[in-house]
Amino acid sequence: MNFDLSEDEEMLKALTERFVSDHYDHDSRRAFLAEPGGFSSTNWQLLGELGLIAAPFAEEQGGLGLDATGIATVFEALGRGLVVEPLAEAVMMAGRLFAATAPEPLQARWLDALLTGEKRLALAHAEAQARGGPVWVEARAVQDGDGWRLSGTKPYCASGSGADGYVVSARLSGAPQDEAGVGLFLVPAGARGLFTTDWTMADGSVATSLELDRVPVPADHRLTDDGIAAISEVSHLAALARSAEALGIMERLFADTIDYLRTRDQFGAAIGSFQAVQHRMVAQYAVIEQSRALLNLALVSWGSEDFAKAVLGARAFIAGASVELGHEMIQFHGGMGVTDELAIGGGHKRLLVLSRWPEGPQAALDRYAGLLN
Repeated sequence: MNFDLSEDEEMLKALTERFVSDHYDHDSRRAFLAEPGGFSSTNWQLLGELGLIAAPFAEEQGGLGLDATGIATVFEALGRGLVVEPLAEAVMMAGRLFAATAPEPLQARWLDALLTGEKRLALAHAEAQARGGPVWVEARAVQDGDGWRLSGTKPYCASGSGADGYVVSARLSGAPQDEAGVGLFLVPAGARGLFTTDWTMADGSVATSLELDRVPVPADHRLTDDGIAAISEVSHLAALARSAEALGIMERLFADTIDYLRTRDQFGAAIGSFQAVQHRMVAQYAVIEQSRALLNLALVSWGSEDFAKAVLGARAFIAGASVELGHEMIQFHGGMGVTDELAIGGGHKRLLVLSRWPEGPQAALDRYAGLLN
């Protein structure tokens, strides 16, 4: 089977790699994380100008309609660069979810600005009692005249700091664990009754906790009454993007460690020449190749009924294996491996978040097993 990229995919890969090489080194990455929101607003605007924000959206919406291979290509390159801009959360999840569910008049007011990077959305869905499950929703939507009132708490809004609006899930009917009866609403930032508190995740990105106290929402800001199904639909490509990003980070940490092992001397020889070290590195090289094979299986499944299953399988493996690889690379570097002086520590922190958000590897494996039946 031919896994070579097409000419367009090679150009997309080159564009992403050029963005990384021109705007990212270790010191600049640390500076970006210190900016409001945990990323560079200048880089976000540039990503919009380059078309990388718009690329995953459908062509009729102004994007490139990237398939699974195109998305994986972009995110693997972003992972190798340890890019901190929240493309996975703001674009692959919140942005595409809005584009798939919003009525046309609302899209006309928001979509162009989302595609160019002028505006940014965040998904506020996960709740404290959900324990990683995608269904549990206690927040309530109560009809108020022609509009709605939203009340509840959304403590885990990833990349929500500084967002222009939030795609909020709220229950229209039923019990918290029911899959049916969950609506999605667009809540602009600054809405009356909306209170936000920023907090920093393990990788330095800034998430937001939302408190909704009878927040008024106009009728035309109701996106869909089938929120869980809509979230599930866009989550497959988002999971693929996160897995591809994790693979790129794994490749970066491995390459940086190879360079270190070739130059760090101990007992008069480079430590990379020690057989025990070589065996451990070979084992991690095999993990990277296994991860790539599973990602490729998902890519060739694109468009078939096996795609969701293949993505879950890849994510279940990569989420766990990537963290173990990060541990090994830190061990080879010793104490320096966990400091901010090297990319190893920052890359590993990002792998920790990718492996556990929005669910851990065991939850992904359980859902994968459920699709086998």
